[in-house]
Amino acid sequence: MKVLVTGSNGFIGKNLRLRLSERTDVEVVCFDRQHDPSQLADMLQGVGFVFHLAGVNRPQDPAEFVAGNHGLTQALCDALDVAVRTTSQKIPLVLTSSIQAGRDNPYGQSKRGAEEVVLSAARLNGFAAHVFRLPNVFGKWCKPNYNSVVATFCHNIARGLPIEIHDPTVPLTLVYVDDVVERFIQLMDGAAPAPDAQGFEVVTPQYSTTVGALADLIRSFKDSRQTLMTERVGTGLVRALYSTYVSYLPVEDFAYGVPMHGDERGLFVEMLKTPDCGQFSYFTAHPGVTRGGHYHHSKTEKFLVIKGLARFKFRHMHTGETYELVTSGDKAEIVETVPGWTHDITNIGNDEMVVMLWANEVFDRARPDTYSCPL
Repeated sequence: MKVLVTGSNGFIGKNLRLRLSERTDVEVVCFDRQHDPSQLADMLQGVGFVFHLAGVNRPQDPAEFVAGNHGLTQALCDALDVAVRTTSQKIPLVLTSSIQAGRDNPYGQSKRGAEEVVLSAARLNGFAAHVFRLPNVFGKWCKPNYNSVVATFCHNIARGLPIEIHDPTVPLTLVYVDDVVERFIQLMDGAAPAPDAQGFEVVTPQYSTTVGALADLIRSFKDSRQTLMTERVGTGLVRALYSTYVSYLPVEDFAYGVPMHGDERGLFVEMLKTPDCGQFSYFTAHPGVTRGGHYHHSKTEKFLVIKGLARFKFRHMHTGETYELVTSGDKAEIVETVPGWTHDITNIGNDEMVVMLWANEVFDRARPDTYSCPL
């Protein structure tokens, strides 16, 4: 399928183009600022779907709202009308409008005008029109210090620059650009429309937060490089915001150091800590060195020998039962420590041993749950 994307160099346009480029069955025709609206009729030849993302949201002259939003949309719909009359092809269209369209300001009026043009043309020519009144969209490649608070906060905080918050309690409704693009592609592929009570398509999920909470969360992402304590970045808003924050890092900050604690036995390095899923680290041991020699009441650990030859020894603290096993970096084998068993690990090879370690809780010096008991 050939698709036309207007505003192809904009924030949503770039994300959509990348997703579409991953498909071998889609050819993308791009319309951006270098093109003239008079070219739209020719660009629509052979097109089977249109994503109309182009628009103006922060011009120097408010009059540009009319030309960039209402006017360009009218030119596109005129071109679609020509396509219907000359080829009988009814090309479905997605329009990105804004929740501002419900407000009586120059920008909102121009976006509402664009909506009316599209809906009128769809009724007249019989093509499907999917109009999205999007709230604040965030994600990679959004322009900072322009019209996205998320982009501005991520860009500035990542660089140690100040941010301005006049009222931290101001509510925000956010949608993630990946979810926006996913819904667009579903409609292109023939998914059924799912309009709200007002007739507008909706992107889900939508996230509710405040300006102050948003700033605090993004600051915590930056702080995590020092504390090693990560937020719960696996799902929902925190996942999407963390991915967005990282996308604004300058290239010189793609890597960062962590403390390395060394003694005569080898090194111990903590990599990552979590609020409720433990911590990750690794350690080394020179040949003949034994580490551990302690037991836990509740703490559990998983060891994975990455390099070298290791002997694990266990002794039950009540029965005195013993157990011993040997593993090496040549075999991907997890060894778990069990509460109530004292345990140690010895490098019985000739080279340095490297071991990855996960503990189910973050080490707390006040309550370490670690009791010395050599084997």
